[in-house]
Amino acid sequence: MPGNRAVAYKGPGEVEVIDIDYPTFELKDGPGVNPANVGRKVPHGAILRTVATNICGSDQHMVRGRTTAPANLVLGHEITGEVIETGPDVEFIKVGDIVSVPFNIACGRCRNCKERKTGICLNVNPDRPGSAYGYVDMGGWVGGQAEFVLVPYADWNLLKFPDRDQALEKILDLTMLSDIFPTGFHGAVTAGVGVGSTVYVAGAGPVGLAAATGAMLLGAAAVIVGDMNEGRLAQARSFGCETIDLTKGEPGEQIEQILGVPEVDCAIDAVGFEAKGHGADSGHEAPATVLNSLMDITAAGGALGIPGLYVTGDPGGIDEAAKKGALSLSLGTGWAKSLSFTTGQCPVMRYNFGLMRAILHDKVSIAKNVNATAISLDDAPRGYAEFDAGAATKYVLNPNGYLS
Repeated sequence: MPGNRAVAYKGPGEVEVIDIDYPTFELKDGPGVNPANVGRKVPHGAILRTVATNICGSDQHMVRGRTTAPANLVLGHEITGEVIETGPDVEFIKVGDIVSVPFNIACGRCRNCKERKTGICLNVNPDRPGSAYGYVDMGGWVGGQAEFVLVPYADWNLLKFPDRDQALEKILDLTMLSDIFPTGFHGAVTAGVGVGSTVYVAGAGPVGLAAATGAMLLGAAAVIVGDMNEGRLAQARSFGCETIDLTKGEPGEQIEQILGVPEVDCAIDAVGFEAKGHGADSGHEAPATVLNSLMDITAAGGALGIPGLYVTGDPGGIDEAAKKGALSLSLGTGWAKSLSFTTGQCPVMRYNFGLMRAILHDKVSIAKNVNATAISLDDAPRGYAEFDAGAATKYVLNPNGYLS
């Protein structure tokens, strides 16, 4: 049996590549594993040799110490792999398939899964609806920033690419199907983006850039991205976005300079709970800033897509309320303007097949738009540090040498 190496969270600001067990068709005890899941049999699962696995901003929240993640939690929920073994209950997925793994773990059997709400599956996490690989409070499924990983309910969860050679040729694009491309696209869809829409995206990290890409794919007339990081704003401009610098003030006035009016049809929060203030307050954390500003600049009757992460446990929160995920929202503004809000995990399976086709038929270049860059598994600590410092890069880990 081969060994297995993986990226683990060691403590605030620290990750390390460690040796872990090779996966089996049973969930074992370990950091973050819910006791009710220990010993859970997975005859419906598949073991993958990882082709690509990405560093995500959601991982970065844990690595900064801004969640209740335990030490030695194996990280990684953005996984693309080659099937090397299947459990006895797997019927359709075969050894040798190259597949994308939705970051949501879903059973395919519960009421929510049958309603395509795979982000809130009822059967995979004993604590709450919804689960993910390598993430705090998500049931304890081992993360995929590793050489090998177990995927449960393989026939349901895995998206098989139709042609191996084509998939490997476009792998830097296709690896974005596990999370950020569907997540950003979901933000655009739930914000109501359509042909001719004007769209504001808060945040020019990878999810924000994916949301901007999704808005363009949906036919938006103007996509404006706001951030405080000039390198990331330049990345947004590289594929046709307008940009605004939030260190210079609130977004409304800058949006007016672009559109002639201080509002947009649709708004997307790709920042989440570690938001900072705007203008003179841009150096200070203010977790409700983005949501309140989006309510201000979204036209009456519009919608907010909120793929940015908000948590119920934040040890680094600026006050006791923020530590529990309680924010000072101007809900009255949202009510008065009849705004709609959509939050929560993106149901990846709702979008990944169509977005795969868009990639394979050269309708979108998501890897270019997010500046995808492959690095080795051993370089993961450097990737985390550079991403945390604001690099305008989506780091893709290459544990088994599939990527050139």
